[in-house]
This record gives sequence, structure tokens and C-alpha cells, in this order.
Amino acid sequence: MDRKEILKILSELKVLNKGHFLLTSGRHSDTYLQCAKIFQYPEYSALFAKEIVQRFSGEKIDIVIGTAIGGIIFAYEVARQLGAKALFAEREEGIMKLRRGFEINEGDNVLVVEDVVTTGGSVKEVIELVKNYNANVVGVASIVDRSNGKVDFGIKFESVISLDVISYESKDCPLCKEGLPIDKPGSRKFK
Repeated sequence: MDRKEILKILSELKVLNKGHFLLTSGRHSDTYLQCAKIFQYPEYSALFAKEIVQRFSGEKIDIVIGTAIGGIIFAYEVARQLGAKALFAEREEGIMKLRRGFEINEGDNVLVVEDVVTTGGSVKEVIELVKNYNANVVGVASIVDRSNGKVDFGIKFESVISLDVISYESKDCPLCKEGLPIDKPGSRKFK
């Protein structure tokens, strides 16, 4: 798929939103990507997962792990296409953990996936989680890289599409300075 095709799909599915948003990372932006809308349509989940599977075709992958909540369905679909096990990490008392009886064994080859990467904070937490099990992180994948390639995980990182979406620290946010109300569409709760 080319960039134009991908943007057309994201637009048709109303994944790209404009306004004043508090992102999961804690940063502010005038653009929010609601990738959960993609997962309403299994054909698009499969299509975007296929893009990632092709980019990791030379790797031996035993487990695909996603971040809760955005990476759960994507991890499942990528794992299904790879013939790998699908897991997800979730926060417990603010810390990414494996729960629900999920296991990673020493030496497992693990691909970490997320729907959208902005700062990479959640993904970095999952990478550390996987390493704590003495497993191998073979790479990171996302549907959208909001950082436009600026996030460095120190390992292979592939995204279906990379976008240069500007985000701000709250103290530097021009939307806040204009007094625009803020929307908190993400899955994490803020205090």
C-alpha cells in the first residue's frame, strides 16, 4: 500500500481528528488519531497487519505483544498472520505488567506492537518488561508513527505510516493559550 492509499483509508474511517487533545503521553496536540476505529473493520485490521508482517518476514517471532488497550487487537492480528502467540501488557498501579496468566519464556523472540507511537513511552515500558523475562525483542511495529521517525527504540521499528503531527508540553501549548477546551480521548486516566 502506498501513503496516499493509507491516508485515504484513515480518512474514510475517521481515524484522523482535529481539535485540542490531551494525548496518552501527556502532551497536547491539535490532531488525534483514534486507531480503535480501524479495528471495527477486520478487513482493515488484517490489511495493516499484513503490512507489518511483510516487514518482519525474515524474523523468527514466537510472541507478538501489544500494549493495552490500543495494541491488543493489532497484536492479535499480527500474531495470527505470523502463526505466533498473541499477548498484551497492561498497567497495574501505573506499571506495565503481564497479567491473566500470560507468560514469556527465556529466549522467546518477541515483536512489540502498538496502534500509535507518539513518544514511545508505553512501548519502551513493554520492551523492558520483555527483557526482564530474558526474551529477545526483535522489533517494534505500529500502525501510525506520530513522531515521523523521531522515536528511537534502539531496535528495528516499522510503521504502516509515519506522520509529522506536532505535539506540545502543556506549558508550551498554543491551544491552551488560546483558551480552547481540551478533549481527553485516550485510554489512560490523568490526575
